[in-house]
Amino acid sequence: MSKLVEELTTVQVIVEEQIAILELNNPPVNALTSTVMAELIVALDQLEEMADLRAAIITGAGNKFFVAGADIKQFPSLTEATGKELITYGRMIFDRIADLKFPVLCAVNGLALGGGCELALACDIRIASANAKFGLPEVGLGIFPGYGGTQRLPRLVGLGKAKEIIFSGEPIKAEEAYRIGLVDKLAPEGESLLVAKELAHKIIAKAPMAVSMAKKVMNQGVETSLHEGLELESEFFSKLCGTEDKNEGTQAFLEKRTPQFSGR
Repeated sequence: MSKLVEELTTVQVIVEEQIAILELNNPPVNALTSTVMAELIVALDQLEEMADLRAAIITGAGNKFFVAGADIKQFPSLTEATGKELITYGRMIFDRIADLKFPVLCAVNGLALGGGCELALACDIRIASANAKFGLPEVGLGIFPGYGGTQRLPRLVGLGKAKEIIFSGEPIKAEEAYRIGLVDKLAPEGESLLVAKELAHKIIAKAPMAVSMAKKVMNQGVETSLHEGLELESEFFSKLCGTEDKNEGTQAFLEKRTPQFSGR
């Protein structure tokens, strides 16, 4: 285990066996202040420079709060112009998380509200502890989710359910979030990170180029027609057929041994 970014104060980055763990630690509620957002950018810069990373996990410090939203203190002074700047900045960060070449898992260990819920939505797979809650309460402040919530949530749970969650502003418990597809795996209270690590280890045992290309094809494909998505699938499948990992994976299967993937 080695710490990656020692100079950061609110985002701790640890690398364990090709898995990066980003822990947001901004007591008391892990709010997304300007410092946290800036340090997320630095952390993402570091991750993108590490060629051997195969997965990442984002979580919050403690067992009560994953991230309880943005820093509300900055909202009263917002104008139309500065509001656009704030949202563009935050969405850029969340888009970078969504577009990382390797899978990003989210271990939700408490309240994920507002920007915290949107951060979870930007991840590929969400694992929630039994005590977790998800909510987008922004309409109660006279605004609406602007870090991707109005777009990513309907793509996960359907338009009607997303409207119910956003229009009411009411949080939902982990079990309900799992039932509607907002959460992908449930974990006992306090064990979301453990379950996320277990899944991440399964992922990094597979061919990294295949996983990365599968992520890219799925993310791009859902934004296109079925025909265009199938064309993308064919294009990237063909690219994988020219890789060393394809040869290693098929040969290992035939020889009944564990493959040793190189990422080439």
